[in-house]
Amino acid sequence: MAAETMTYRTCPLCEATCGLEITIREGAVRRVRGDDDDVFSKGFLCPKGVGLKELHEDPDRVRTPLRRAGDGFEPVGWEEALALVDEGLGRVLRDGPRDAVAAYLGNPNAHNLSALLYGRVLMKALGSRNVYSASTVDQYPKQLASAYLFGSATTVAVPDLDRCEWLLVLGANPAASNGSLMTAPDARGRLQGIRQRGGRVVVVDPRRSRTAELADEHVPIRPGTDALLLFAMVHVLFAEGLVAPGRLEGFLNGLETVGELAANFDPDAVAPVCGVGAETIRRLARELSAAPRGAVYGRIGTTTQAFGTVASWLVDVLNALTGHLDKEGGAMFTEPAAALPPGRPRDAHSARWHSRVRRLPEVFGELPVAGLADEILTPGEGQVRALITLAGNPVLSTPNSERLAAALEQLDFMVSVDVYVNETTRFADVILPGPSPLERSHYDLALYSFAVRNVANYSPALLPPSMPDEWRTLLRLAGIVAGQGPDVDVDAFDDLVAAEVAKRAGIDPAALEPRRGPERLLDAMLRAGPYDLTLADLEAAPHGVDLGPLRPRLPEALRTPSGRIELAPGPIVEDVPRLRAALAAGPPGEDDLVLVGRRDLRSNNSWMHNLPLLVRGPERCTLHVHPADASRLGLADGERARVRSRVGEIEIAVEVTDAIMPGVVSIPHGWGHDAPGVRMGVAREHAGANSNVLADEELVDAPSGNAVLNGIPVELAPVAAPAGAAVA
Repeated sequence: MAAETMTYRTCPLCEATCGLEITIREGAVRRVRGDDDDVFSKGFLCPKGVGLKELHEDPDRVRTPLRRAGDGFEPVGWEEALALVDEGLGRVLRDGPRDAVAAYLGNPNAHNLSALLYGRVLMKALGSRNVYSASTVDQYPKQLASAYLFGSATTVAVPDLDRCEWLLVLGANPAASNGSLMTAPDARGRLQGIRQRGGRVVVVDPRRSRTAELADEHVPIRPGTDALLLFAMVHVLFAEGLVAPGRLEGFLNGLETVGELAANFDPDAVAPVCGVGAETIRRLARELSAAPRGAVYGRIGTTTQAFGTVASWLVDVLNALTGHLDKEGGAMFTEPAAALPPGRPRDAHSARWHSRVRRLPEVFGELPVAGLADEILTPGEGQVRALITLAGNPVLSTPNSERLAAALEQLDFMVSVDVYVNETTRFADVILPGPSPLERSHYDLALYSFAVRNVANYSPALLPPSMPDEWRTLLRLAGIVAGQGPDVDVDAFDDLVAAEVAKRAGIDPAALEPRRGPERLLDAMLRAGPYDLTLADLEAAPHGVDLGPLRPRLPEALRTPSGRIELAPGPIVEDVPRLRAALAAGPPGEDDLVLVGRRDLRSNNSWMHNLPLLVRGPERCTLHVHPADASRLGLADGERARVRSRVGEIEIAVEVTDAIMPGVVSIPHGWGHDAPGVRMGVAREHAGANSNVLADEELVDAPSGNAVLNGIPVELAPVAAPAGAAVA
């Protein structure tokens, strides 16, 4: 029998960054389990990590470049594929402005070191203003609010879970997600640790989620009204003399302005609209104020709503007003190991340009993806005629999915870097695959910036690559869009990239030799970081390096021009009247229904539905409906319902449950795998329904342009009923 090799690496499938122990024999993966010695996860592992074996072996995974052939695809060699890309993109770039080529970056890029480092090179070479990503259906309201407050989009306060004693969670389900913009393996255990220390966890959510089930208190709230609840809590702090920022007061601007803004949001006025009682609001504010070590944490339920930026801002306003910001056990700032020196302080900017058709604002160099279909479908100067997608599936993950699918059909050319023929890449002219996660190195460059503990863990490739490294493919694409063709000297190009990073890091490029690619850039960033680390140090520590608990970092970490926390930034203050108008409009109608999403432990990105381990068991793509709403509308558990919004309609199985509040229904994201041309056999057998067919691309958060995916008005009817009958 061949000898078995025990190897270790970090799971790349979600934000938790769990350590894996992988057994390999004869070049094949035999077993995946949690690494008991991992400095961060300490053996914890969710089902997704075990699914890494199935992903590596998945027969549907694209392993060679594909070119369009009629209604399908045929394999081609790398040189032919890149020549086709050169011809297709070159034709569009020659005939029009560079904005005629758009790019979309999917969520998996955040878990891919090559994509994080070299995707930027490709975008810079492209030079188009039509860059989109999953961030504008996810976290940009939080990062925009953080940039206004603290001066940087990556200076995001995360709960110090391991020392916290009172935690308010809004619109987040870390027991299922293991954290989001809060990297925390075994988040469930860490939350339970708060209670075991005698602390308290309160969850505000329209659903009784996995996190709400383990909390001390669940507070149901009407979707999209979190900003009202949070502002009412701020009101209580000022009205009852509970504002106590502590040491933050010495570098805090805008305190009086926040108090003035909060005056209109009395709990008695807010309660009927958000569905949370006035006395509950007052009590939560008092408990937060009195907690020795407390924090407020809001996530995707608070960002993917009409007031996502204001709600995200108010989370940190509450943390600051109660003295819990940048304090042990409160909301703190991670100090990542790999970090280039920051640039000079400058004002946070958004809306430096706007989308051509709907005038949606730019944020961090990107445009909101809610406007992508318009840019493709609307003729005129600057019309998008070609698209590059990097590990993304916007047909399932962005609003009004059917309209976007129709738009992609009209493109002159499309190239996708992806490992599946999915609902989006089926429209591509060329698909370029990337290696399996086990065939490439890994370091969580993005996610360690939001970790609840300072750690660093590098994973070398475990298996020989079956195709070119992804960074080489991205540099060849960069050469194409830069007009140098597919035969660009990749190594020379990489030397230029590395020289620029080394210059920013303030180190001699020769110190990084003989490394190439992402390892060379990562080594430079580690050397420039705060811990005197090199990549060699991490290579010698397969279970990771523990760099200690979070520590206070303000005011040194602030990048605002004033060097102070800007508690009342102008663009957010200017959006408050819109929230006041929503309050004045009053509560929704008695029979109104709104849709929210939900997260499942076995799911993150849509391609995970092609792994048998992650889709087995009871059907998970169901419509959660409260018993009162089901009775009123004639819906029965297990039967099918028609769900209709302004922009679309789907049919889905009903699951009647009191875990959802009346007036709210819920569908998980990322499903709907029955589209023609998709080559994902397991996913097709568990197709489910695409909730983003119902998402309205015209509903966005004004400051960020982020899509509204929670609180979408819908109507329901039994499938058996005639169309248009028995709706509410």
